[in-house]
Amino acid sequence: MTPIDGGSSLRPTTPSPAPRLLLADDEPHIRRILATLLEASSYVVDAVEDGSTALERLRGEGAYDLVLLDLLMPGADGLEVLQEVRSLGHRRHLPVIVLTAKGQDVDRDRAYALGASDFLTKPFSPKKLLNRLEELLGAR
Repeated sequence: MTPIDGGSSLRPTTPSPAPRLLLADDEPHIRRILATLLEASSYVVDAVEDGSTALERLRGEGAYDLVLLDLLMPGADGLEVLQEVRSLGHRRHLPVIVLTAKGQDVDRDRAYALGASDFLTKPFSPKKLLNRLEELLGAR
């Protein structure tokens, strides 16, 4: 409840909607685990299986607060998706976390050069991912 007009009368506050995430990972098991973790943490998750589908969603007008991209996917890899996200006017500042089992420095450097908000190597701590999401989404 918040005071009305700065006084002592209270009105109910409207809860803010749950953050909506786009999760793109071609491994069904990983996609399912991540979606379950995120939904249990009160996020709304749209999970897709490849980069092409992620691009279709991101080119549209659907509201997303953050994107999680696997690096190696069919259709378009995570870096190709990231590069296009940064060229879309309505998505330019959207936080993007790149997830990969391939934690090579060249991939990490390229992801950050393209504008990734973070780069996490699998396996990663679920707590670390959730903390990073909270940090990035709190900064919006």
